[in-house]
Amino acid sequence: MGILDTIKKRRSIRKYKDKQVAWGHILELLEAGQFAPSAGNVQNWKCVVVRKEATKQKIAEACHQQEWIKDAPVHIVIVAEPGKAADFYGERGETFYTIQGCAAVIQNMMLAATDIGLGTCWIGAFDDHQMGTILGLPETAVVQGIITLGYPDEQPVTPVRKELHTLTF
Repeated sequence: MGILDTIKKRRSIRKYKDKQVAWGHILELLEAGQFAPSAGNVQNWKCVVVRKEATKQKIAEACHQQEWIKDAPVHIVIVAEPGKAADFYGERGETFYTIQGCAAVIQNMMLAATDIGLGTCWIGAFDDHQMGTILGLPETAVVQGIITLGYPDEQPVTPVRKELHTLTF
């Protein structure tokens, strides 16, 4: 499928089949994330792959009780190391550039998943402190997002998009 077709096909999936995702597919998504752009090529992110049921349950609770999250076979948590960007770019690198880089990682992974027939949802609503505790992260690490991953058990309709001419100046 062409990249524009993949972009148009991607949806936020919140219902997954009870089917495990092969480790090879997970590695493919991690590789897609690895090639995301970052300011100065700092690449100040790490990915935590979660497959254990107990940990997924804790993550769902940390995501403001979004219980459906625990049903996804895999969670990929994108963790930033803001201090590494701050070393090069100061406060702007620590805050803005770090967020941009992690967002690019997440989008690359989600598009790669769509391309191979997997579904994802980008989760940004969570308790930062609780997530750090669940994953045993150092205080210098900051969770930027969670991707739920699995085989879709729903086909959400394409949402209405604004006309291109109203978005371009």
